[in-house]
Amino acid sequence: MTSAPLTVVAGDDRSADSGDVSVDVERWRRLALAVLRDSEAEGELTLTFVDRDDIAELNAEYMGKNGPTDVLSFPMGDEPLDGVPTLLGDVVISPAIAAEQFAEHAGTLDDELALLVVHGVLHVLGHDHAERDEAELMRDRELDLLERFHWHGGAPVGFRQTHD
Repeated sequence: MTSAPLTVVAGDDRSADSGDVSVDVERWRRLALAVLRDSEAEGELTLTFVDRDDIAELNAEYMGKNGPTDVLSFPMGDEPLDGVPTLLGDVVISPAIAAEQFAEHAGTLDDELALLVVHGVLHVLGHDHAERDEAELMRDRELDLLERFHWHGGAPVGFRQTHD
């Protein structure tokens, strides 16, 4: 069996009048790709930036929670087929929510978006934070990936992975 290529399809599906912050979709696509390569994943992932209302709908429909959230991940877990990309899953991020919470979370909007991308991709790859030991492993992996592929060095002062 030949291995399928690794692909990240990214897009900005926010409405023109959303009033959200500017998002460099290509930059975040490259970060997601780096995380997947580092994890030796194969297949295709989608990374989509959406409006507050859209992520609130997805949060209600798939997570049973009211209101918007910052990131949602939808792992596919498809079995690989010869020559056909495995669908790894989807990561959906709300830049509006990131803009509201970055000061109490990652410290800067740039770091918040990077954390959400890495966090979402790790969920697609099977990482979880439901249990304390799982959460610690996931946070360690996030920090390692951010240091290598986002900051290219140590985390800046004030960076937090958990909300205040």
